Amino acid sequence: MKIHSTPPRTNKRTRGFTLIELVIVITLIAAVLAVVGGKVISNKKRAEANLAKTQLSSLAAQVDQYQADVGAYPDSLAQLVSAPSEATGWLGPYAKDTDFKDPWHNPIEYQRPGDNDAPYKLLSLGADGKPGGDGVDKDVVAP
Repeated sequence: MKIHSTPPRTNKRTRGFTLIELVIVITLIAAVLAVVGGKVISNKKRAEANLAKTQLSSLAAQVDQYQADVGAYPDSLAQLVSAPSEATGWLGPYAKDTDFKDPWHNPIEYQRPGDNDAPYKLLSLGADGKPGGDGVDKDVVAP
């Protein structure tokens, strides 16, 4: 006669994560990502504002170089790219067309004469593209 033996049953239970534990972990991960993401975005905006200042300073130097070569300031920024017919001593191009857009892809404004007896003024309207503003929306002016 054959005797069948069945394996003894154990009360060992395979333990996993409960739904509550998973929700808590996912919530904590989302909170950390939100804080880190906010800092990254804030730093990017500040970096773009600093880039606009640097870009306008560089463009101002190019305008000054044009004036040193030609003997007069350009009537428009386009004269930094291609020689005007009346300009003698033009040694350009002094800039590229892409240099005339700020980091937010808005056109850089060139005014001649500038404010307070300045020969010219370069202006970026900031991140919002509107006059005035605070923080990264503040206008950037050179020289």
